[in-house]
Amino acid sequence: MDNGAARTAPAVIVAIDGPSGTGKSSTSKAVAAKLGLSYLDTGAQYRAITWWMVSNDIDITDTSAIAAAAGKPEIVSGTDPAEPTITVDGTDVAGPIRTQEVTSKVSAVSAVPEVRARITELQRALAASAPAGIVVEGRDIGTTVLPDADLKIFLTASPEARAARRSGELKGADIHATREALVKRDAADSSRKTSPLAKADDAVEVDTSDLTLQQVIECVVTLVEEKRAAE
Repeated sequence: MDNGAARTAPAVIVAIDGPSGTGKSSTSKAVAAKLGLSYLDTGAQYRAITWWMVSNDIDITDTSAIAAAAGKPEIVSGTDPAEPTITVDGTDVAGPIRTQEVTSKVSAVSAVPEVRARITELQRALAASAPAGIVVEGRDIGTTVLPDADLKIFLTASPEARAARRSGELKGADIHATREALVKRDAADSSRKTSPLAKADDAVEVDTSDLTLQQVIECVVTLVEEKRAAE
């Protein structure tokens, strides 16, 4: 698509939700790049605040301590799909937030209402300021963060397919342990009181179990283009 066309197309906000291992990040990044949109990985923001809590010795089991500290770190997300960045207090944390320690604690931290309110505010500000529009991926984007998004997509996949993908990403991971961890994470995210993982009533569900990444990307690009054409 040439830039002239990108500029004249109406700004479009796309919410992509779903559990881990469904291809959300790869799909969202590629769709944003293809359509000239900004991109935001909201999971990285929750990982970033979790990393900060761990680094500052905040007791992860103490929700009041987490709530009290939620406003302290400065989290900045770069929204270029070709090179998304995330910093906390000026430090690049793209690597550290992917450690097993952060992964095991992110559900507990992100369940705290004060943390969700803080991060949701950041997400809405980024979506509102994206010039051509934005693809925002997470777990509660279509339901809570951006309920008025132009297009909402909910990616699903079988636990087996998701565990296989996630094991491929985490080198040397045990596929059975990975599947158990994913199912546990789903249960935590779906049952939390504040903004649980849920499919919005007006979301388009795409089951990615038997699709290649390229097929998922093409499917979502088509949905966005159809939405834009209807505007």
